[in-house]
Amino acid sequence: MDVDAFAAAHGAEWQRLRTLLRRRRSKLTPAEVDELVVLYRRAATHLSIVQSRSPDPELTAALTRLVLAARAAVTPSTGFRWAGVGRFFTTAFPLEVYRAGRWCAGTGGAFVALSVLLIAIVAGNPEIPLRVMSPDEITSLVEHDFEAYYSGAAAQNFGFAVWTNNAWISAICLASGVIVLPAVYVLWQNALNLGLVGGVMVGNGRTDLFLSLLLVHGLLELTCVFVAAGVGLRIGWSWLAPGPLRTRGQAVAAAGRSGLVVALGLVPVLLVSGVIEAFVTPAPLPAVVKLVVGTLAWLGFLAYVVVCGGIAHRAGQTADVDAADREAVAPTA
Repeated sequence: MDVDAFAAAHGAEWQRLRTLLRRRRSKLTPAEVDELVVLYRRAATHLSIVQSRSPDPELTAALTRLVLAARAAVTPSTGFRWAGVGRFFTTAFPLEVYRAGRWCAGTGGAFVALSVLLIAIVAGNPEIPLRVMSPDEITSLVEHDFEAYYSGAAAQNFGFAVWTNNAWISAICLASGVIVLPAVYVLWQNALNLGLVGGVMVGNGRTDLFLSLLLVHGLLELTCVFVAAGVGLRIGWSWLAPGPLRTRGQAVAAAGRSGLVVALGLVPVLLVSGVIEAFVTPAPLPAVVKLVVGTLAWLGFLAYVVVCGGIAHRAGQTADVDAADREAVAPTA
């Protein structure tokens, strides 16, 4: 395609579109608004033609800026609305977690099974931890360090550190799921660390301390990690098996938008988990009381997802962006 001839043929339309964009929308007549929409669609088609047939960088950049400006004028932002926040937490977030339930449950089941197996192996073979830890380090871990970890810093500082660390791990699992292996590696590393520490504690007769401290916050914390990893792996699967009616790009885009909803929704849930780990886990309360608090928080999250997400799913609702904000397909021939 002759780029110069193409630009000369359509340059007047592009200039007219720029002229309309420089004016306030409220100052445009109804006929000019219709003209703006038509010129925007033509410019978008022109951009697609240039990109597919002759990707000239200068013309592509100029048309991209023009199309983005026209899109902003044609579909202006509706602004911030509290109703949108409410819908996010009552519908969008629980719906996406609910729909990814099999992926999350599968990820969690595999992680727990692997961790239990590693704990059993390490506990039954005392020479294994000696390959990575000295006898003094093992004694210190069993008698002091494991329990002291939760109270070694000010609760608010420790809680913030835990929150950001868990959010980072969840983000890695979710984002790297698109290429599958990195997410699996992160889960493996966490299962390996849990198996080693748990095996040392169990092997030295401190099973009660290990479980009483871990389960208080770990039920909710690990569930968040399983959700992030499950959704991330679902994104990866979307380009491996997009289905018969979608291209790989469309499948990944839809799964990626779903992943973004889950990523945002997990932030406050991980905050709750961090608060429990910082203030409840090390608290001088009976172990049963602390376990009840952790279990209630965990069951509350599961009930929230099952009830709210199930209602939204059965009602046929969606957490995706409006159709106008999704990718558009236009003929270029």
